[in-house]
Amino acid sequence: MSLTVAVQMDPIQNIRVAGDTTFALLLEAQRRGHRLLYYTPDRLSMQGRRVTARVEGLTVKDAQGDHFTLTPPERIELAECDAVLMRQDPPFDMAYVTATHLLERIHPQTLVVNNPTEVRNAPEKLFVLDYPELMPPTLVSRDKEEIQAFRLEHGTVAMKPLHGHGGAAVFKVTESDPNFGSMFDLFATTFKEPWMVQRYLDRVTEGDKRIILVDGVAMGAVNRVPAAGDIRSNMVRGGAASASELTEREREICATIGPELTRRGLILVGIDVIDGHLTEINVTSPTGIRAIERLGGPNLAVAVWDAIETRIAARKV
Repeated sequence: MSLTVAVQMDPIQNIRVAGDTTFALLLEAQRRGHRLLYYTPDRLSMQGRRVTARVEGLTVKDAQGDHFTLTPPERIELAECDAVLMRQDPPFDMAYVTATHLLERIHPQTLVVNNPTEVRNAPEKLFVLDYPELMPPTLVSRDKEEIQAFRLEHGTVAMKPLHGHGGAAVFKVTESDPNFGSMFDLFATTFKEPWMVQRYLDRVTEGDKRIILVDGVAMGAVNRVPAAGDIRSNMVRGGAASASELTEREREICATIGPELTRRGLILVGIDVIDGHLTEINVTSPTGIRAIERLGGPNLAVAVWDAIETRIAARKV
């Protein structure tokens, strides 16, 4: 099966190929003989019922600084493609939401990965609230009295913007922290959306596990340990990655959420688990594939493309 695949992503010249999941997907697609077309979200347009993009033919090579070659740009209708990978990074803002509205006009006739309707309907820190039994105690609010009451009940908390990403603006706030008032004022001024407040999990110092699910099935994991003096385990914030197997509890979490991921058409998902507690379900542009392979695990780009090809083949029958 040879497919025409468009990838909507951040500027390819700026990515770090050694850790970039989108690049892993591109390498595997090229290995399978698929035709790759590249564009950034600002090149996406709609006129009447036609969703178009100004694309460039793309060839990739696993060599930082010499990792891509582009052909001259041309405007195409995305409905002419077999698949579109929606892989730009958050923030999950109105620009991101608008892109989902445009791409859902061509899905599922052209398979968009992940399903743009469900990307919009399942923000990382809200979708997870469908599974309170798997989570630490959690409050979503920007009401100061509610947050203070939650702190009194649960003690030390982690506080972060609801649509934040990459570990930005994540704070540990103790039950008697004198900085809480100033932090509340800062959040209220900076962020329009509510915030996520969770009971702080002390064992985050042992790692925040990223588990990759492909079409609802757990395929691999990497444990991310925060740097000294930090509570954030994100690798872009200095977290150290190590190989990891799934615990029985983590398998239970994956088995619980897996069928719903499949139903929603969320083919590539990364969940975050701390000390047996589900904290996020990442569906926008989940990462972790290259780290898992680098640490001795499988190349999960293979499983992702198997799932994509299976869905496209079934549609063509």
